[in-house]
Amino acid sequence: MSAVSELTKGVYRENPVFRLALGLCPALAVSTSVENALGMGAAATFVLIGSNAVVSLIRKAIPAKVRIPCYIVVIATFVTVVELVMGAYLPELSKSLGIFIPLIVVNCIILGRAEAFASKNGIFRSILDAIGMGIGFTFALVLISALREVLGDGKLMGYMVFGPNFKPVLMMILAPGAFITMGLLMGMFNVIDERRQRKG
Repeated sequence: MSAVSELTKGVYRENPVFRLALGLCPALAVSTSVENALGMGAAATFVLIGSNAVVSLIRKAIPAKVRIPCYIVVIATFVTVVELVMGAYLPELSKSLGIFIPLIVVNCIILGRAEAFASKNGIFRSILDAIGMGIGFTFALVLISALREVLGDGKLMGYMVFGPNFKPVLMMILAPGAFITMGLLMGMFNVIDERRQRKG
């Protein structure tokens, strides 16, 4: 697979949320606003890049029996860095994301990429994979949160989208709205794939 394909596969073909159904917990929980989505996406991307790079570098030195605990320690190190930096420089965002920043440690996207990809590939390809998956995860979060924010509040990042007479759909900013939005987007991606296969 070429470097460009490695970098772009996470955006659509292997999108962690819409295609692989990974990382759904933070995707549902923090997608109430685009700001939250961008913050979580940036944090997860940083942890992905750091952990993939380190796992790729030490993969031959880790005994097979303890590889998962070792990967978790590596991931937890980068999550701690993100949590401290975010708490120091972006306290409002840190407070808004709450427990979901520390929970990146057990995010199946990050552990899955460390186990399935970084442990079997060199550092360059592992970093490309991490960047692509991070962009795909961020894209999914922003898409879900933009729809929820616009329909549930009538605004997008604080700016009015509809006129003053718009009646927000309260359900969209609640948990059912997250499930409905994600389900519809997953269905849309499946329909697009089916049409491509028929044309192909």
